[in-house]
Amino acid sequence: MIRHRRRPFSARLTTITATTLLVGALAACSGPVGGASGGAAEGDPDALTMWTFKQSHVEPLRNAAETFEKKTGISVDVQAYTPDDAFITKVQAAAQTGDLPDVLEVHTHGDDFTFGAAGLLEDLSDDVDEEWTSRFLPAVANDGTVTDAYYEQSLAEGSKTAGVEKGQRYSVPLTIGTFGIVYANKERLEEAGITEAPTTWEEFIAALEAVHEVRPDDGGVSIGFQSSTTGLEWLMQPMAYGQLGKEDFGALFGQDPAKNFASDNGTKVLEAYSQVQPYWMPGTQSLTIDDADIAFAQGRSSFDIGGTFTLAFLDQNGMDPENIMTFPVPAPEDGAIDDLELAPFGLTGISVSASSGNKDGALQWVEYLSETDVAATFAQDALDVPPVDLGEDPTTTVGPVLGAMIGAFGEGKNAYNPGDTSYRPAAYDAAQVGDAVMELTPLETKDVTMVSEDVATLVDTFWSQSK
Repeated sequence: MIRHRRRPFSARLTTITATTLLVGALAACSGPVGGASGGAAEGDPDALTMWTFKQSHVEPLRNAAETFEKKTGISVDVQAYTPDDAFITKVQAAAQTGDLPDVLEVHTHGDDFTFGAAGLLEDLSDDVDEEWTSRFLPAVANDGTVTDAYYEQSLAEGSKTAGVEKGQRYSVPLTIGTFGIVYANKERLEEAGITEAPTTWEEFIAALEAVHEVRPDDGGVSIGFQSSTTGLEWLMQPMAYGQLGKEDFGALFGQDPAKNFASDNGTKVLEAYSQVQPYWMPGTQSLTIDDADIAFAQGRSSFDIGGTFTLAFLDQNGMDPENIMTFPVPAPEDGAIDDLELAPFGLTGISVSASSGNKDGALQWVEYLSETDVAATFAQDALDVPPVDLGEDPTTTVGPVLGAMIGAFGEGKNAYNPGDTSYRPAAYDAAQVGDAVMELTPLETKDVTMVSEDVATLVDTFWSQSK
């Protein structure tokens, strides 16, 4: 995948990075985008260098750097190395030559832990205090910190994070998000007589039907089914969570045949999900995630399923954000949860290089990006969701599209959390389950009963393998 945000969540959880940083031959370095190469400004209290892997963040970061320099007198040279693999290679090479920048944008709970384990990053646990973290939404305030669970993962044989310690903090949140966001073409909804975002699954299906009736050729919904986990995790699972509630949703992936996918609850979920079948964009089963988003941006579909992070990519591909209506995947009207929310998680963070010659300046810059007004401005420029608390009505700060997505965030039992995998067996393979569910929709090669039994059998196998 080209960008971190494009990866299915199951892949993001299981793959921190494909590169071992300080072992092996030195890889060839990628050239920078929009800036000269160079590492930390050794001992210069008035200059910093920052690297990012996201081209869409370069200008927003440079805009923030301008105001930061006016406030502090410290300049920040922002450079991009893309795609992700080139960024990893560049960091690997710079680690060998001692030419790392002062600050890096990293994948949260990914590169930050890998680089930290390799000794490349500062432990910020003593620097990020309670006042600093209080600016963030509670769900992501401690992202970048090695929890008990991440420490246990580091102990596994071959772990890329071996050597991290509990409580160490290697990044501070920059962007956050979640899956389960529906994007709709607002003008086409209005053509079909729809002016308000659907709040129930039934209203969502009715909206699909209404737009498709007016626009049979391009009124459908796209998703990147080439990664089968997208339909499973971005659309079906949030709906199922709202339909069944936390306990019964988790039981779908358990070992009790009275509650798993072969049960009445399992068939109920699959029947509801199959209601989307008539409205898939033709050929969506073969689209990549990027292709599905581009189809929506180009008007070949009228709905698109993704995450909060999809917005910037749509804008880059010509979709006017003002012509977008967003809403979270809704629960059925008779579901267990009538106010379904989505739990946010960290996407990218900011880290300080252990070799920086200006740690004090680097910390000032990282903290500056965490200031509420600065983070909000960055979010508007980058079309990414900020980690800071923007109050009860974020639309007044970041506009209706980002504001609506932030308004869908929540915590607790009413919030679907894609990061919670505690209910699944250790050997669970989301791709296999996604492939099985695709047999129901969009492929229509099996019916609900057959697919419910297939998924239940797969999950039972994963449980037996986990033992």
